[in-house]
Amino acid sequence: MGKTVNSRSQAAALAAPDVSPGEGLAAGPADRIAPGPVDKAMEVLSALVATGAPHRLAELSRRTGLAKPTVHRLLRSLAAAGFAEAAEGGSYRPGPRLLGLAAAVLAEEPVLRHVRPVLGELHARTGLFASYAVRDREWLVHVEVSAPGAGLALGPRPGERERLTAGAAGLLVRALSEAPTGNEEAEAPAEDAEALAGAARTGWTLDPADAGAARRALAVPVHGPDGALAGVLVLSGPLFTFDDTAAGMYAPLALSAARGIEAGLASEAPPHLGLVGAGGEER
Repeated sequence: MGKTVNSRSQAAALAAPDVSPGEGLAAGPADRIAPGPVDKAMEVLSALVATGAPHRLAELSRRTGLAKPTVHRLLRSLAAAGFAEAAEGGSYRPGPRLLGLAAAVLAEEPVLRHVRPVLGELHARTGLFASYAVRDREWLVHVEVSAPGAGLALGPRPGERERLTAGAAGLLVRALSEAPTGNEEAEAPAEDAEALAGAARTGWTLDPADAGAARRALAVPVHGPDGALAGVLVLSGPLFTFDDTAAGMYAPLALSAARGIEAGLASEAPPHLGLVGAGGEER
């Protein structure tokens, strides 16, 4: 059986997971240099697409760590270019040009053409949220989600990010990735060593049944044609329906689904939507 995320720090992160697309310019080691205008604009765009749009200026300032006048100036420039759009009460939401670019990229991405039908079938068989996530430095980004049409919103949304230290998917990536996060030793306590070793051995991981967490997730790896880790397939749902027995039944389904994605990837050129290492380079 896959290893659970069993340290106190992992459980605390799951109780209040950090899944916001924009969380400030000091979020990771790649951001320690002084940010330039493009960096700041990208931070504002990332915060703009966070769950709950439209967003007010004060919220965008808090998420990015930028001063309100700076955020307002960048929003005006982004709106003039069509990447942002003013909404009611002085708030802003993603603009039509940004939405169009995102739709075009997702429609043409060969990896997602193989991922979508597999996630749809996996969701239909389990009733859970089925998502595909890739790594962006010390984060995981859910780039495709197959979700229930109604009910509790206890799964990720497309574009949501979570830290590699936040749960099962992050643990799996840290266990199987060749490149470290850059601050992994500082973030991963000694008691995580057994869980990391177990994830590398069994090939799947499971969040703990923590009463403080609303949802639980199970993660399995997806490998590219070259054998390197290309992404993570994640099943998530309400904690009260996701006990260890259920997880034991879901794991073989998730592993089989991951093999289906891998078969599709083998027919393509090396995927360009893949894991990004700590230094920012794609592997």
